[in-house]
Amino acid sequence: MKEAAYYTKEKSLKVSCHLCAHNCHIAPGKRGICKVRENRDGILYSLVYGNLIAQNIDPIEKKPLFHFLPGTNTYSISTVGCNFQCMHCQNYNISQFPSINDGAIAGEYHTPREIVDAAVANRCKSISYTYVEPIIFFEYGRDCSLEAKKKGIKNVFVSNGYMNPEVATELSSFIDAINIDIKAFTDSFYRKICKASLKPVLDTIRLMRHQGVWVEITTLLIPGLNDSTNELRQIAAFIKDVDPAIPWHVTAFHPTYKMTDRPRTSTQSLRTAREIGLNEGLQFVYQGNIPGQGGENTYCPACGQELIQRVGFQINDDNPTTGRCSKCSEKIEGIWK
Repeated sequence: MKEAAYYTKEKSLKVSCHLCAHNCHIAPGKRGICKVRENRDGILYSLVYGNLIAQNIDPIEKKPLFHFLPGTNTYSISTVGCNFQCMHCQNYNISQFPSINDGAIAGEYHTPREIVDAAVANRCKSISYTYVEPIIFFEYGRDCSLEAKKKGIKNVFVSNGYMNPEVATELSSFIDAINIDIKAFTDSFYRKICKASLKPVLDTIRLMRHQGVWVEITTLLIPGLNDSTNELRQIAAFIKDVDPAIPWHVTAFHPTYKMTDRPRTSTQSLRTAREIGLNEGLQFVYQGNIPGQGGENTYCPACGQELIQRVGFQINDDNPTTGRCSKCSEKIEGIWK
């Protein structure tokens, strides 16, 4: 447990949390929407500092990040809790753990130094703060990231983007890359499915790219909810307006948690979304969650030369690219080493 960052004290020992865009007002003895930040006698505490529920070695492509140190491993960590309540969350057993377990906080304590040492020992080039919304364990992520930088280890957030601008600005000072979900392009989807709103997510994407963080974006296509041609065009147009070189991952949904009434996303739906993104002017659009169906490879946006060949999370090249097209020398945006 550690005193939280980004909160202000109010009257009658109440506090206001400014970490994410929910801006929770929390009475004494109560927690915010994330269920892991608690007001104890007028002081807001993070209940999950260092209490990890998950530690795994993943390919960086799983985040998904395709233009960030391709072919390397990343040390992935997570606590319980989340500031979203997505009905289709594939990690609901940890993201919603406090809510479905009477407020319990699970996990095993590890210092930031221990995490960095584990990343080094396992030859991971980065640490990923992932599986749930990592902004809810911001203080621990910050301390791990600063420790990682001392060892030349890069830092990655896999995020829903629902944070306040001042938090995003500080975050951009110690992470190297971020994958942000655009879950849909309507407020109605965000309100009904995630219990949140769209605008703060879009603001975070713009801010992160402006601050020089490498950004990739993921949209999980849910049949009948966010996969219309018009909505996909709107998402692609937004990304292009920020930077046409931002990779867009369109990925397949499978029924889970509170959304078992929807069919799986078809390969054709992914192909259509990819075509929409490319036709709207995006340089890199990738299909995900159905390995081997095409749309996973990286091509030069200038001449069309294949630069990286992938099957699922694996690449078929020990030295995928140096950031230049091997045929025409066009610069390929990303972080390659």
